[in-house]
Formats: sequence, structure tokens, C-alpha cells
Amino acid sequence: MTIEHKSFSLELKVDAGTRRISGYGAIFGNKDSYNDVIIKGAFAQTLGKRKIKMLYQHSDKMLLGIWDIAREDDKGLYVEGTLAKTALGDEVYELANMGALDSMSIGYSVDECEYDKDGVRVLRSIDLWEVSLVTFPANEKAVVTGVKSAPKTIREFEDFLREAGKYSREDATTIALHGFKALPSGTREAEREDTEQAAKMLADFFNNIKNL
Repeated sequence: MTIEHKSFSLELKVDAGTRRISGYGAIFGNKDSYNDVIIKGAFAQTLGKRKIKMLYQHSDKMLLGIWDIAREDDKGLYVEGTLAKTALGDEVYELANMGALDSMSIGYSVDECEYDKDGVRVLRSIDLWEVSLVTFPANEKAVVTGVKSAPKTIREFEDFLREAGKYSREDATTIALHGFKALPSGTREAEREDTEQAAKMLADFFNNIKNL
């Protein structure tokens, strides 16, 4: 089995309050510097059979934490996890927080591929093993957009809900003041995953308020 690596300068976000890190480990439909294109569905089989490892620079001796969310969407392979409270985890957090470390890379083997008329390798099925934070990307299509800290005011929490949870200003205000149960049931069901993420931030928000 041949293990290949493919790097992306990502839309990577790090949360200072929870040490959560998230971004896209791969972007669909974008030809990279290796003349490869990954199509939607390429990760489907892997995501159903194993837990993807979070590594640093593709080294199995440098485990960073855990990816507890890994899924495909229309854009690419979205991953989200938590950096361990270790010396390496602290170092990587600081580098990402200051913008020095802004890329992720996947370690994989190819199950199914084909070449188009231009010689581009189209990856249809990928056996994914790990997603690493790395120094240099092979694909510059996506970039780190920022490092987030836990919100400390009602307004900051509303802003987070509108950005991360895709809620309207009215819904964000309702949640911040009255909780998620105040939303119509249809909205809660449609935004289940976003709500789970926002709920984690809500806990951090109240912890921050308590500690002020």
C-alpha cells in the first residue's frame, strides 16, 4: 500500500477557549500542484470505517489530539477536533493562533482513480488515514481565516451564532437571551449540527462571564 500526502492551505479556525480546531482537509473539484482532483464522495467509505488520526507533519510519533468530526459537504472534507493539552499541542496551538501555522494535509492511499483527457488524475475513492497540520500546502485554494476566542459578551455570542451557526440576527438574539429551546422546533432540527457547536460555545460564554 502506497501512502500519499496532499496539503491544503485551509480555512482553519482555532478556538482559544476550547482548543477546538476546524477546517477543510481537502477541497473538491480543485486541481492541486500534483495535478490531482478530488471529487465529492471520495472519502465516503473511509469515514464510515475508521477514526481519522490528528497528526503533526504526518509523523505518527507526533499525535496532536483527536478529530471527533469528519464529514464531506459540498465544499470538501470538513474536520473538527480538539488539540491535546500536551507540550506539542500547546506549541501547535500557539503557532496556529499567531497565523504561522495555517495548513493541513491528508495522508491517504488511492482506491479508485482515472485520468482525464488532460492527464489530470481524478481521485474517486480515497482510503484516508490521517489529517495533519503542516507547514507548507500543496493546494493554495483555501486559507486560514482566523483564530477565534470564546465570546465574552452577549453581542460577541450573537455574532458567533450568526457566523458559525448560520442563524439570523433575530434567532441569534433569541438564543443568547433565552436559550436554544426558544427557537421554533423546525429551526432546531434543521440546524442540529450547528446548534451542537454553538451549545459548546454557550457553555464557554457563561464560564467567561462567571470569571469576569
